[in-house]
Amino acid sequence: MEGVACASFTSSASKSLSFSLSQSSIITLRQNYHNNTLKSKSPRKLVIRASSGSSSGSVVTLLDYGAGNVRSVRNAIRYLGYEIEDVRTPKDILNADRLIFPGVGAFASAMDVLTKTGMAEALCTHIENDRPFLGICLGLQLLFDSSEENGPVNGLGLIPGVVGRFNSLNGFRVPHIGWNALQIAKDSEILDDIGDRHVYFVHSYRAMPSNDNKEWVSSTCNYGDDFIASIRRGNVHAVQFHPEKSGGKIFVLLTIRAYLFIDNWFIDKIVSDVGLSVLRRFLNPKSQGSKKPTQGKASKLAKRVIASESRTILHVIACLDVRTNDKGDLVVTKGDQYDVREQTKENEVRNLGKPVELAGQYYQDGADEVSFLNITGFRDFPLGDLPMLQVLRHTSENVFVPLTVGGGIRDFTDANGRYYSSLEVASEYFRSGADKISIGSDAVYAAEEYIKTKVCNTTSLKLYNL
Repeated sequence: MEGVACASFTSSASKSLSFSLSQSSIITLRQNYHNNTLKSKSPRKLVIRASSGSSSGSVVTLLDYGAGNVRSVRNAIRYLGYEIEDVRTPKDILNADRLIFPGVGAFASAMDVLTKTGMAEALCTHIENDRPFLGICLGLQLLFDSSEENGPVNGLGLIPGVVGRFNSLNGFRVPHIGWNALQIAKDSEILDDIGDRHVYFVHSYRAMPSNDNKEWVSSTCNYGDDFIASIRRGNVHAVQFHPEKSGGKIFVLLTIRAYLFIDNWFIDKIVSDVGLSVLRRFLNPKSQGSKKPTQGKASKLAKRVIASESRTILHVIACLDVRTNDKGDLVVTKGDQYDVREQTKENEVRNLGKPVELAGQYYQDGADEVSFLNITGFRDFPLGDLPMLQVLRHTSENVFVPLTVGGGIRDFTDANGRYYSSLEVASEYFRSGADKISIGSDAVYAAEEYIKTKVCNTTSLKLYNL
């Protein structure tokens, strides 16, 4: 139950190491601004903002066809200072100055909605006219001829190629979830701040580079085989990764030597915009981003690190135990086994801070993922008012890395007698901003039910389209 911060090291040779720290011992990754002042301006100051009058320069058109959670994309756009205009009719696509399509869900259902609403034709016209466009994840895949997902299913047919499933026979897990590096193939503009730094992927299907589509490909990535990570032609862009989850900063380690102890470990790092820079450069092509990184130091991340001599990327996962204190407030706590109370006369719940504020601080200090563990259960609240849902919603407004939540994901009946299945709870967590859920008790209950009845229909352990 103890909250930990975990870090994994991934080298260019795909070797990895990991370690974990208790919350009380982690030292946050702060940049030494006194000695290493950032030479680029704050991202917020680089954004075109709307004046009191109307200005199309600060408005972004978002194509959300209702298939899943695009909360993080919305929050990232607003964070960068832009207003959002949702697509309601095909005409909205044709009139869009800048269109972002954060595709989620299954290929077939997405094409079905786009075709029946007339948006597929409008989308093709927008792209063929070289109007500014950014597709994300499924928003890239739909541009191709077809997909094998529940198919074959025809796509928009703008880019030659078939979207196929990753091959799991070579030992790579499917779906491809996690951080991976890009191989830049040509000038992409929106990837100018990425280089070979890592970005965040979540997908089971991918398009492959070929002679027929090579003029579109701006970067590739390797997961068993090379696949298309991004495309660009003129003002048309699309990425397979999730820029809204690839962080605002990343710490690139310049040198690590084996068997370095915590007391003497200081590592040079480069701090630069990653995921948000992709959105910023699309929304404001004149933005210079942060191409000139600055150096600082990171310290006390582990008692011992064993690393290869190749350049290594540090990933930090901040894990926060969350529960209510005796006053009913949500706090981050840490327990000695299951005892989270101070050994004092008051015997109060150990309070390390507010969940949303701490998550934001970890993100600002370089965390690549934030994980909340709900150790209370909150059984007396109707599902829509669960405190953890509010934590996720508020955290996702300013934290642009993957959010994981665990605990309380099981069947329950609230104080009003309303029954909720574990699948409903999990789905609501996703809609509120979670990217992953960690299932504990419900996994045990599901196994017990299946062993007993050979049927398990209500569990939160369901397959989601990625």
